[in-house]
Amino acid sequence: MTNLKINTKEKFTTITPIDAEMTAILSADLIQLCTKLLQEKAGNIVLNLANTTQLHIDAIAGITALQQQFYEKNASFVICCIQDLVEIELESSGVLELWNTTPTESEAWDIIQMEEIERELMDGEDMDFEKFEVPE
Repeated sequence: MTNLKINTKEKFTTITPIDAEMTAILSADLIQLCTKLLQEKAGNIVLNLANTTQLHIDAIAGITALQQQFYEKNASFVICCIQDLVEIELESSGVLELWNTTPTESEAWDIIQMEEIERELMDGEDMDFEKFEVPE
Protein backbone atom coordinates (compact mmCIF):
# COMPACT_ATOMS: atom_id res chain seq x y z
CA MET A 1 0.00 0.00 0.00
CA THR A 2 2.92 2.28 -0.61
CA ASN A 3 1.00 3.98 -3.42
CA LEU A 4 -1.49 5.42 -0.95
CA LYS A 5 -0.68 8.38 1.26
CA ILE A 6 -2.55 8.11 4.57
CA ASN A 7 -3.12 11.02 6.92
CA THR A 8 -5.10 10.23 10.09
CA LYS A 9 -6.90 12.97 11.99
CA GLU A 10 -9.18 12.75 15.02
CA LYS A 11 -12.48 12.43 13.13
CA PHE A 12 -11.36 11.10 9.74
CA THR A 13 -8.59 9.64 7.63
CA THR A 14 -7.52 11.18 4.35
CA ILE A 15 -6.31 8.74 1.71
CA THR A 16 -4.55 10.10 -1.37
CA PRO A 17 -3.52 7.77 -4.18
CA ILE A 18 -0.04 8.80 -5.32
CA ASP A 19 -0.19 7.33 -8.84
CA ALA A 20 -1.95 9.12 -11.68
CA GLU A 21 -3.65 5.91 -12.73
CA MET A 22 -5.97 4.07 -10.33
CA THR A 23 -5.55 0.50 -11.51
CA ALA A 24 -7.49 -2.55 -10.36
CA ILE A 25 -4.58 -3.46 -8.06
CA LEU A 26 -4.42 -0.01 -6.46
CA SER A 27 -8.21 -0.03 -6.16
CA ALA A 28 -8.06 -3.39 -4.35
CA ASP A 29 -5.47 -1.96 -1.93
CA LEU A 30 -7.67 1.08 -1.33
CA ILE A 31 -10.73 -1.08 -0.68
CA GLN A 32 -8.79 -3.34 1.69
CA LEU A 33 -7.45 -0.36 3.65
CA CYS A 34 -10.83 1.39 3.89
CA THR A 35 -12.62 -1.79 4.90
CA LYS A 36 -10.06 -2.31 7.66
CA LEU A 37 -10.51 1.28 8.88
CA LEU A 38 -14.29 0.89 8.84
CA GLN A 39 -14.15 -2.33 10.89
CA GLU A 40 -11.68 -0.92 13.41
CA LYS A 41 -13.47 2.23 14.42
CA ALA A 42 -16.16 3.15 11.90
CA GLY A 43 -13.87 5.95 10.83
CA ASN A 44 -14.72 8.55 8.26
CA ILE A 45 -12.76 8.68 5.01
CA VAL A 46 -11.77 11.52 2.71
CA LEU A 47 -10.55 10.14 -0.61
CA ASN A 48 -8.41 12.81 -2.25
CA LEU A 49 -8.08 12.20 -5.99
CA ALA A 50 -5.87 15.24 -6.69
CA ASN A 51 -3.14 13.08 -8.27
CA THR A 52 -5.49 10.74 -10.14
CA THR A 53 -6.03 11.34 -13.84
CA GLN A 54 -7.42 7.93 -14.79
CA LEU A 55 -9.74 5.50 -13.00
CA HIS A 56 -10.20 1.94 -14.22
CA ILE A 57 -13.75 0.60 -14.23
CA ASP A 58 -12.87 -1.73 -11.32
CA ALA A 59 -11.80 1.30 -9.28
CA ILE A 60 -15.01 3.17 -10.07
CA ALA A 61 -17.16 0.20 -9.06
CA GLY A 62 -15.07 -0.44 -5.95
CA ILE A 63 -15.21 3.16 -4.73
CA THR A 64 -18.96 3.30 -5.35
CA ALA A 65 -19.53 0.13 -3.30
CA LEU A 66 -17.11 1.30 -0.62
CA GLN A 67 -18.96 4.59 -0.16
CA GLN A 68 -22.22 2.67 0.27
CA GLN A 69 -20.65 0.39 2.90
CA PHE A 70 -19.48 3.40 4.90
CA TYR A 71 -22.89 5.07 4.92
CA GLU A 72 -24.57 1.77 5.89
CA LYS A 73 -22.24 1.71 8.94
CA ASN A 74 -23.00 5.37 9.82
CA ALA A 75 -19.61 6.59 8.68
CA SER A 76 -18.80 9.23 6.07
CA PHE A 77 -16.97 8.68 2.80
CA VAL A 78 -16.28 11.87 0.84
CA ILE A 79 -14.31 12.13 -2.40
CA CYS A 80 -12.55 15.38 -3.20
CA CYS A 81 -10.23 17.07 -5.70
CA ILE A 82 -11.50 15.13 -8.73
CA GLN A 83 -9.52 16.06 -11.84
CA ASP A 84 -11.42 17.21 -14.96
CA LEU A 85 -10.60 14.10 -17.02
CA VAL A 86 -11.77 11.82 -14.21
CA GLU A 87 -14.92 13.89 -13.69
CA ILE A 88 -15.81 13.51 -17.37
CA GLU A 89 -15.24 9.75 -17.10
CA LEU A 90 -17.43 9.53 -13.98
CA GLU A 91 -20.13 11.68 -15.55
CA SER A 92 -20.30 9.49 -18.66
CA SER A 93 -20.52 6.33 -16.56
CA GLY A 94 -23.38 7.82 -14.49
CA VAL A 95 -21.47 7.44 -11.22
CA LEU A 96 -20.61 11.05 -10.42
CA GLU A 97 -24.11 11.81 -9.15
CA LEU A 98 -23.91 8.83 -6.78
CA TRP A 99 -20.65 9.91 -5.19
CA ASN A 100 -20.43 12.32 -2.28
CA THR A 101 -17.94 14.79 -3.76
CA THR A 102 -16.47 18.19 -2.99
CA PRO A 103 -14.02 20.38 -4.91
CA THR A 104 -11.55 20.67 -2.02
CA GLU A 105 -10.29 18.63 0.91
CA SER A 106 -11.31 21.38 3.31
CA GLU A 107 -14.92 21.13 2.09
CA ALA A 108 -14.77 17.35 2.54
CA TRP A 109 -13.79 17.90 6.18
CA ASP A 110 -16.76 20.24 6.56
CA ILE A 111 -19.15 17.63 5.17
CA ILE A 112 -17.81 15.01 7.57
CA GLN A 113 -18.26 17.36 10.52
CA MET A 114 -21.84 18.14 9.46
CA GLU A 115 -22.63 14.46 8.98
CA GLU A 116 -21.15 13.68 12.42
CA ILE A 117 -23.42 16.30 14.00
CA GLU A 118 -26.39 14.93 12.07
CA ARG A 119 -25.66 11.38 13.28
CA GLU A 120 -25.34 12.61 16.88
CA LEU A 121 -28.70 14.34 16.63
CA MET A 122 -30.31 11.28 15.04
CA ASP A 123 -28.89 9.02 17.77
CA GLY A 124 -30.46 11.18 20.48
CA GLU A 125 -33.81 10.14 21.79
CA ASP A 126 -36.73 11.17 19.65
CA MET A 127 -38.89 13.74 21.28
CA ASP A 128 -42.29 12.47 22.35
CA PHE A 129 -44.63 15.10 21.00
CA GLU A 130 -47.64 13.46 22.61
CA LYS A 131 -46.43 14.76 25.99
CA PHE A 132 -46.79 18.33 24.84
CA GLU A 133 -50.15 19.96 24.98
CA VAL A 134 -51.02 22.57 22.46
CA PRO A 135 -52.46 25.67 24.13
CA GLU A 136 -55.83 26.68 22.80
